[in-house]
Amino acid sequence: MRTMLLALVITAPVFAQPIPADPPLRWWKGNLHTHTFWSDGNDFPEMVCEWYADNGYNFLALSDHNTLSQGDRWIPIKAVNERSRESAFPKYLERFGESWVQTRGNRDSDDFEVRLKPFDEYRPFVEERGRFIMIQAEEITGSFNQRPIHINATNLAGLIPPQQADSMEETIRRVLQAVEAHAAEHHREVLTHLNHPNFGYGVTAEDIAPVLEERFFEVFNGHTGVHNSGDDNHVSTDRIWDIINTIRITQLDAPPIMALATDDSHYYHGHSNVSIPGRGWVMVHARHLTPESILLAMKAGDFYASTGVSLDDVSFDATSRTLTLSILPEPGEHYVTRFIGTRRGVDLTSTPVTDPNGTPLVTTRTYSPHIGEVLAEVSGPTAAYAFQGDELYVRAVIESDAAPDRPTRDSLHKRAWTQAFPHTPPGGP
Repeated sequence: MRTMLLALVITAPVFAQPIPADPPLRWWKGNLHTHTFWSDGNDFPEMVCEWYADNGYNFLALSDHNTLSQGDRWIPIKAVNERSRESAFPKYLERFGESWVQTRGNRDSDDFEVRLKPFDEYRPFVEERGRFIMIQAEEITGSFNQRPIHINATNLAGLIPPQQADSMEETIRRVLQAVEAHAAEHHREVLTHLNHPNFGYGVTAEDIAPVLEERFFEVFNGHTGVHNSGDDNHVSTDRIWDIINTIRITQLDAPPIMALATDDSHYYHGHSNVSIPGRGWVMVHARHLTPESILLAMKAGDFYASTGVSLDDVSFDATSRTLTLSILPEPGEHYVTRFIGTRRGVDLTSTPVTDPNGTPLVTTRTYSPHIGEVLAEVSGPTAAYAFQGDELYVRAVIESDAAPDRPTRDSLHKRAWTQAFPHTPPGGP
């Protein structure tokens, strides 16, 4: 009997990160917008996963266009080499070896192919309990009148096709309804978010605001071609956020929309700076590193978006109506927190943006500068804002004077964005 017990002790599994009962809340870092060879990325999923795991991320969603990494898929080495400038396959083979990398055909001919591993196969290969997990996702990629509509759905059990309707608003709504039906059918938490509204300047604030099924969007996307900052005829994604929040609270009796930062990474070999990993992420406050725990915390608004600023705490005292945050400062960096919001009674009239001939452009309309104005500005590693009583909502943007590790024209300084806190619940006095 003693020998048997000893054998059980010796053969019992050992985990690098034991999970305690009722662990405390902590911050988990993740990216929910990522591409691989399964669509238009230029690296193998295992290689992409390992980059994120090695660079301090705790969760990652691979969100290829209108596809899930499921089933049997082979890709010609010729296409792999063209897309990655002959970088991807040699690195993949060197890293994981011929026992893992599957090929077929003659190496010296055009029929030589490599197998793309499906999610269920590479997931246990890259995950580590309590440190790094994968979440299956899709970038549902469609359009309305040639205006792009890209919506990420995270934690799917199956593929969701793009939808069609007779308006931009209804097209977005139908995608979200299809995802909601899928989540109900499979009894799982699924999170949808609208990607890069200024990509192709496809989606306006007025398109998003009435679609109350859409609770999340990207205020920052690391792709250099998505125009986070807008231009002379198009407002920034920050401005879009404030217009949506104001319309929702004042006209639709609805809560504010929440905002993410993501990479939208496609390129991994140093040949292009257009969309690379490590530019934008979310920090989620949750107890457990599981897809359900992460997504439920996000749905509760317990997360912030970042391009480099780390927060130790974000809290809202409902009694004193005070939003307080503390920053985890980096040596030599200085921080400014801007509390941004809209006050009650703001003028909601708007005018169209027109071209030189006076023809209205398909873009977010022009509104009062008092929508999304800076209510207070605080320097230093801690900041607080006490509601005065007339704010519809308040959100905070924290900016460092240091550049991100991987800057773009839209991201010259490290930032973090808290979610928007409404002064009173929808329908309140």
